[in-house]
Amino acid sequence: MMTVTNDRVAMKHGAGGRAMRRLIEQVFMRNADPVAAAMDDGAVIPMPGGGSIVITTDSHVIQPIVFAGGDIGRLAVAGTVNDLAMMGATEPLGLTCGIVIEEGFPIEQLTALHESMVAACREAGTAIVAGDTKVMRRGEIDGVVINTSGVGITWRPVRDNGAVAGDAIIVTGTIGDHGMAVMAARNQFEFAEPLTSDVAPLNGLIRGALGAGEVHAMKDPTRGGVASALHEIADKARVGIVIHESALPVKPSVRAAADLLGIDPLFIANEGKAVLVVRPQSVDAVLDALRAHPYGRDAAVIGECVTDSPGSVLVDTGFGRRRLSEPEGELLPRIC
Repeated sequence: MMTVTNDRVAMKHGAGGRAMRRLIEQVFMRNADPVAAAMDDGAVIPMPGGGSIVITTDSHVIQPIVFAGGDIGRLAVAGTVNDLAMMGATEPLGLTCGIVIEEGFPIEQLTALHESMVAACREAGTAIVAGDTKVMRRGEIDGVVINTSGVGITWRPVRDNGAVAGDAIIVTGTIGDHGMAVMAARNQFEFAEPLTSDVAPLNGLIRGALGAGEVHAMKDPTRGGVASALHEIADKARVGIVIHESALPVKPSVRAAADLLGIDPLFIANEGKAVLVVRPQSVDAVLDALRAHPYGRDAAVIGECVTDSPGSVLVDTGFGRRRLSEPEGELLPRIC
């Protein structure tokens, strides 16, 4: 088992990469219930009459809390709805919301965040059905922290360990949009084409994909980006994954910002995209279903699962292949 190499928690332990997985495995997975030990996007609990309940929870911190395309409220709802959808639960029954607020936080801004959450819930076809509020002294937290949990039902859970050799890898749209939009807002970068977050609830998009064909695994590439999601899929399924660099959908503005910061778009967080592992015979139907939805118009096949190098992710550059490392720590702080 991987071990944590120091005795203090660092920012890298919340970044979604290898360091975070080490921390979870060493601290939180010790003597864990088998349901939790699967480390999926949600816990799947079979029901006696058939079907399964899916439960997920997530906490959200971000600076700035408002950015082009969204805010922490929309982010909290979308993140939880998407975690349920990645498990096959595309009809969320309800969400809970726990919010911790810093003393002095403007009531007007808090009201706007609540309205944003309500709007995101309506888009996802769900509602916040329970909640809790706490206030901390000024300086004890940074503005506001939101935790959301969600419950849904699925008749066919989708695990992230279901990939098999020959499967196609699909990403539902352009990558890196969220991370770059947050960085631009934080640092007041200006580009000819504005950077806008992709934050959105994807349950409708995923519902269409699941109805169109056979999907073996799914992940939403949030912290750690597409690279982290692919490594989790490859490691759990013990397959190799080959990604074709020329097939990656990246907006020119995101590419320019990533080049400026020296960051590979594969490592940048997304909040409105999903990575799907699809049976070869279902690829065309799933792509058609994705592209028919507003959030899936730029869906593309970016690679495939192979028998070689199980647990590894390789990038085909057109001139050869390079191994894609799993992100170790914090590349873009506080983006989700």
